[in-house]
Amino acid sequence: MSDAHPIRSRKPGLSVGVRIIAVAVLTVIGAVSAWLQHDAPGRSAEPRTEFIASNPPSGLPTALTTGQHLHWSDCTSPPTARTGYDCATMKAPLDYRKPDGRTIDVALIRRKATGPNARRIGSLVLNFGGPGVSGVSGLPEFLNQYEPLLDRYDLVSFDPRGVGATIPVRCGKTADDTGYDSAEACAEHSGTLLPYIGTSHTARDLELMRYLLGDEQLHYFGVSYGTALGAVYAHLYPSHVGRLVLEASVDPTEDLDEKQVSQVKAVQAAFDRFAAHCAARIRHCPTGDGPEEAARRMARLADRLEKKPAPAGAGGSLDADDLAYAVSDYLDRGTDGWAPLAKALTALIDRNDGRPLSKGADDVGSADRAATPRDSSRAALVAITCADSSLRPSLERFDRDEARIKAASPVFGAAWSTGVYLCYDWPFDGERATLQVNADGAAPVLVVGGTGDPNTPYPGARHMARALGDGVGVLLTAQEEGHGTYPQNRCVAEKVDHYLRTGRTPAPGTVCRGSVS
Repeated sequence: MSDAHPIRSRKPGLSVGVRIIAVAVLTVIGAVSAWLQHDAPGRSAEPRTEFIASNPPSGLPTALTTGQHLHWSDCTSPPTARTGYDCATMKAPLDYRKPDGRTIDVALIRRKATGPNARRIGSLVLNFGGPGVSGVSGLPEFLNQYEPLLDRYDLVSFDPRGVGATIPVRCGKTADDTGYDSAEACAEHSGTLLPYIGTSHTARDLELMRYLLGDEQLHYFGVSYGTALGAVYAHLYPSHVGRLVLEASVDPTEDLDEKQVSQVKAVQAAFDRFAAHCAARIRHCPTGDGPEEAARRMARLADRLEKKPAPAGAGGSLDADDLAYAVSDYLDRGTDGWAPLAKALTALIDRNDGRPLSKGADDVGSADRAATPRDSSRAALVAITCADSSLRPSLERFDRDEARIKAASPVFGAAWSTGVYLCYDWPFDGERATLQVNADGAAPVLVVGGTGDPNTPYPGARHMARALGDGVGVLLTAQEEGHGTYPQNRCVAEKVDHYLRTGRTPAPGTVCRGSVS
């Protein structure tokens, strides 16, 4: 797991993304069962009626709107999408300020609805987090989470700008290298693209996508970073908001550095809850008799690993920063990750065996948790984040912010503090310090937040619901540990699915009980 750079992959959402920017979400390893096949039992046999929208995006040439049609065909990649999925390419302007100029290809994937035409609502567009997550690869992995919605919606996802097959950014040592080497490498290999891959540009792609999918309004489900994308869309196109779910919401009121501090506090609090549980319930708990002792033991372990990393299998090693990132991955799983985390820490502390912790972090997630799929692009995560954020601190502020993050968490602060340098020396200015999401006049948007989320802390969901505007943002609270609450919390799943089927939100202030109730 050792990496020479401070840019870390997150393993859903979020992140999900690169760990240091705290936006990520969700690794899902979903088995594809019989109902996923083209000839699956329950798929409607009646001829399909395609929807046609009457409200094309304004300001675009007709060649991209009324003159463009999505040509769906069998997917050739990824291998998991070769049965039961359709793929298409959408033409969009590279620069929406110059809509008659250069165009780009946006890669789309679809799973057709299984229910009768008369009950089909339209398309539900999904974004699984990051930034840097491929929706084309993600939909086959995540599909089992959304099975109850297939009777009413086509499930659609896509590769956002900078990701996968949609103008991928290259920031490695060579033009073909998909890794992240430096800001200079990004400028050298992808400089002509970097100004056009931020969230506001992708939100405009969503508007064109909505029209070409045949929907008068956008129906959308975004997780972790995907909540930022959905909220920006609502701000830009409030009259075209259909049924939007923003789950494990980011905080639109915080700048990049403030997000770092909030997240490191949240992941430390989640670790403290794990340590208290471990002390009370797990025999021979590796973190001792509670949070204070756990912090001391983790500090000694980190010091040991900093001097001599532990073997982690496949020729890899696990150092102090890897320790922090791996533990946080387990915490993203909520209470499901607590027993495996205790076992993995015991192996590391007692036998200097880093394999269980490393492998568990790599494999983290199931259909129950949000995290970033393995194919997330670190280069895209950095590039999109820096395109969005106008924060370019002075060297004095770097020192101050680094010290503030370290002080906020005895276990995770040192590893997280490197995130202050994320956009240092970035070759282009970012768009805004914070997200602009006010969507006055939009239909109600459902915002879901978990009180024990270590990745996108719960206050962010409250702030998002408020920032969307009176009568727009509706907050649904889940008393749950872990990053993401849908669909593993039954109450959340029922209320989200009901909203997506009927357009009726739960009452404002509704709370779903769960693992921390």
